[in-house]
Amino acid sequence: MTLPSYPPGPKPGDRVAVVSPSAGLPGIFPHVYELGLRRLREEFDLEPVEYPTTRQVGADPRDRARDLTAAFADPTVTAVLATVGGDDLITVTPHLDDDVLRANPKPYFGYSDNTNVLNHLYRLGIVAYHGGSVLVHLGRPGRPHPLTFDSLRAALFTPGWYELTPAIEWGDRPNPWTEPETLADEPEMLPGEGWRWQGPARVVQGRTWGGCLEILHWLMAVDRVPTVGELAGSVLVVETSNELPDAQEVFRIVRNMGERGLLAAFPAVVVGRPKAWDFDHQLSVPERLAWGEAQRAAITRALAPYRPDAVVVFDVDLGHTDPQLIIPYGGEIRVNAVERRISVRY
Repeated sequence: MTLPSYPPGPKPGDRVAVVSPSAGLPGIFPHVYELGLRRLREEFDLEPVEYPTTRQVGADPRDRARDLTAAFADPTVTAVLATVGGDDLITVTPHLDDDVLRANPKPYFGYSDNTNVLNHLYRLGIVAYHGGSVLVHLGRPGRPHPLTFDSLRAALFTPGWYELTPAIEWGDRPNPWTEPETLADEPEMLPGEGWRWQGPARVVQGRTWGGCLEILHWLMAVDRVPTVGELAGSVLVVETSNELPDAQEVFRIVRNMGERGLLAAFPAVVVGRPKAWDFDHQLSVPERLAWGEAQRAAITRALAPYRPDAVVVFDVDLGHTDPQLIIPYGGEIRVNAVERRISVRY
């Protein structure tokens, strides 16, 4: 497999596809979706283009794949943004037209269940972007988060190196989409404590691979991940979802990656801050902080037998928590454990 290459990005004023290859939640929460579209127009000067399944709940996987393929095929569309995640995109990617995707590479933005698409594009040799969601991030209640929007703006419009910044505040307790009036309210935020570093003080630069940890486990189960040789020297970037896998489950998934041989390929591992609150799992702040500590310990324990010399950085704002930094998927990252800095190339 050749190394992934960066597709050209959009320019202000361009048309960009807005798709729902995972879940058609814009059809259930149009007030959140419309806020996201308005900010896409007003904050980024981009014109969203919808497809038949963008607002359709329960669309057939083949129809969702058809829309995603059409977004890449359309010569007037210069980027593709997923509206949100879900849980069955693994059934969609087999129906994509890979010849069309290869012939028309475009920046694709998504996370969570969209790890399926990010990994698929990686294997086709196309750099994509982990992060960005029309509902979750463009439709954030109150106001856009400046770290999220600065990172997204750079990933869309400014090729080159970008330094990631630790958040001075963060949150994992969203406002309920079922209550439209809460769109005016800022979500709860907690004080940030910076990134947590482990391992040797050295600089690692390589290509990224990874995504949502639970989805990676599914991809391993159906044998859709790159080989150890293809990943050698890469940086693993992982985060956990709003389904809140506990520390033991996280340990088992990372351990299984080690048994497959994957962990040996990664001289550095960047771990997103774990989400520890959801509407059916409402933990107190101390319980949420303890949840994060348990997950860090689980990942450390799982890495030890397979890659004890890895540089590991925890609590980077790149996953299901707020704010969210955009990470190129298959693109370059520099993890500097000497100066404790992380930069990515968009």
